[in-house]
Amino acid sequence: MEEWKKTACVLCGNGCGLEVQVQDNRIVKARGDKDSPFSEGYVCRKGLNVAYHQHNKDRVLFPLKKVGNRFQRVSWDQAIGEISEKLKTILNDHGPRALASLVGGGEFAFLSAGFPVRLVRRLGSRYNYSAANQEFAGRYWAHGLTLGSQNIQMESDFENCDLLMLVGKNPMMSHHFPQSRRKLTKMSKDPDRLLVVVDPRVSETARIADIHLAIRPGTDALLIKSMISIILNEGIYNQEYIAKYTDGFNEILPWFSGFDVKAALKVCELDYDLVVKVCRELTTRRSCIIDDLGILMNRHSALVSYLLVVLQAVCGRIGVPGGNYLRGGGSGSDPRDPKVWKTLLTNIPAINGTFPPNVLQEEILSDHPERLRAVLCYATNPLRSYADTTAYEEAFQKLDLLVVADIAMSETAALAHFVLPCKTAFESWEGNPGGGFSKVYARMRSPVVEAEGEQKENAEIFTLLADAMGFIPPIPESLYEAARSGTLKEYGQKLGEYMMTSPESGQALHFIIAKTLGSTMGSAHLASIFPLFMQLSKNRQEEAAKAGFPAGPDQGLSMFQTIMNHPEGVLIGIRDPEKNLEVNISIKNKKIQLSNPEVVDWIKKINPMDEEVQLKPDENFPLILMAGRHMDMNANTNMRNPAWNKNKRACTLAINPADAEALGIVDNQMVKVVTEAGEEKIEAEVTTDARKGQVIMPHGFGLVYDGITYGANVNRLAKNTNRDFVGTPMHRYVPCRVEAV
Repeated sequence: MEEWKKTACVLCGNGCGLEVQVQDNRIVKARGDKDSPFSEGYVCRKGLNVAYHQHNKDRVLFPLKKVGNRFQRVSWDQAIGEISEKLKTILNDHGPRALASLVGGGEFAFLSAGFPVRLVRRLGSRYNYSAANQEFAGRYWAHGLTLGSQNIQMESDFENCDLLMLVGKNPMMSHHFPQSRRKLTKMSKDPDRLLVVVDPRVSETARIADIHLAIRPGTDALLIKSMISIILNEGIYNQEYIAKYTDGFNEILPWFSGFDVKAALKVCELDYDLVVKVCRELTTRRSCIIDDLGILMNRHSALVSYLLVVLQAVCGRIGVPGGNYLRGGGSGSDPRDPKVWKTLLTNIPAINGTFPPNVLQEEILSDHPERLRAVLCYATNPLRSYADTTAYEEAFQKLDLLVVADIAMSETAALAHFVLPCKTAFESWEGNPGGGFSKVYARMRSPVVEAEGEQKENAEIFTLLADAMGFIPPIPESLYEAARSGTLKEYGQKLGEYMMTSPESGQALHFIIAKTLGSTMGSAHLASIFPLFMQLSKNRQEEAAKAGFPAGPDQGLSMFQTIMNHPEGVLIGIRDPEKNLEVNISIKNKKIQLSNPEVVDWIKKINPMDEEVQLKPDENFPLILMAGRHMDMNANTNMRNPAWNKNKRACTLAINPADAEALGIVDNQMVKVVTEAGEEKIEAEVTTDARKGQVIMPHGFGLVYDGITYGANVNRLAKNTNRDFVGTPMHRYVPCRVEAV
């Protein structure tokens, strides 16, 4: 029997709405869901091929235990029992710093990722190594200083802007905001709107831009400092906005006074007049700026994130219509707080509460008595996703316990002591956030196919481990009965009563809900969002009422039920854009802090003379490798079956014709890329898309599928010590050489 079911794509953070045709418990076709308020029928090639993600030979069906060099199938009881006993031994012998969780983007599963983190915290460890800190740690750090919380993110009010500047971002391929190709193409054809792209190469987005600033790789800090200097020198900054919404403006003026803009832009290899034009347009239009990995994983990445806040603030474009609005906020870790944990060997503090995977190898390989000895790994494949594969291979083989919970037998899972099979996002309930400047959406995706083995939801797996470790307090039968009653209101009342009489229950709340309500609903993931609607803040209540949920004691329950009934997504709140800064800035005076002592000396070092010296090519590695490229033919490591790219040149090294000629390389030829970290062989693609002096290699390849390796692993070439002070690897600036094979 064939039927179409509503769900969402799991291959990038956008989560575009999908309808999938299911036949004999298999996804056989996918199309965009026109009812989705997120994507309105938009879908890319990856979403159309989700069947290759869901159905492949690498799926893990049963719990597995490594015995010798082979895996043996074991029962869930045995796996959970042996893992919990091993954890107890490690904690007793070495303390909580010996344990860490390692959580990735996986299937962009937002609800399940918190459970392994909660378990590790309950065990006394603060070491959560997050995929987000592989990319965004510098931005978190900058927003903590300027906006008061490392958890604050800036989003673009794309619908209302008439100038969009993209810095190190290629949404025509990376997507990363809803309906990106559709909206950017429309914008590029609108004579009243301006699209500006800052990118070293002629990217797919740069091709349709009105202005392309083809910046020299690694000079983004020089460019942004130059732009701020131009705006200040010409007196075109927004004085009214600065006076009302910022602190420290007079203090930052010396940072830019006397700065040689023309010399700086010469180092950037950019035209001075064109940059001045962009600056004037930024200050006079409804402009917004979006940055991405091109700067976030590059030289001076954290400082560039800081300078971008300053740039947008002096233009008066933060928290205003058509600009960049704030999302998130609240309390977050402060790296200056002595109570915040740091890594033992590399001395990196928690940024936004988590740590960078880029230093995990050293923390395992160290001889410190409290070194990491056990890692709980969920929805990530470090041996293909993070820098320095060779170091990861060595480190993971030194662990006393490596537990991998995942949907597939990845390269990382192959090294594990235990592999715990997870349901995919198409076999379980999962959620996606969404919304814009004023509208807030929510979505819960229900299962569209059934698991064909003994897989469990990730939340259930880690709830079982928490229970086995003795961290779930006794639960009264009345709470189980309330869960079975099917009345969420009654369950909420009983849960509240239980928490009042059992103070320790708060530390295990999500596990308790998973064990009670989750068991009844058949989904710990679905049950896990229930607490979000039990006690809505005053702001959330007002926003929900504007979206059609009447205020009152049942408002939250009504929202929860509505979300369950609308897998395409539903509007749950309408915000007041005028309150964006007031609600989200986490600083007492609600003002953007432009001046911070942490950056003063660093900003002074960003000058043409010093940067030219730092950028001088290495004789052994004269080219710059852009290690990671978004395109239609890669999806991190979530598409293991290479058949979806049959007859396509999916994994090549893009090299400029001039560089290829100098090296005696021709198109389609196999070449060897050599870096400090290692070497990989890959097919050369001679193209003007690559800038002279820069070569480009995609991520998400080098996967071993059915015993055969497909493509080259770019992370074999990225040295983990090539990083900034918060541990972010410089994937977009890897010195290398290319040799003909």
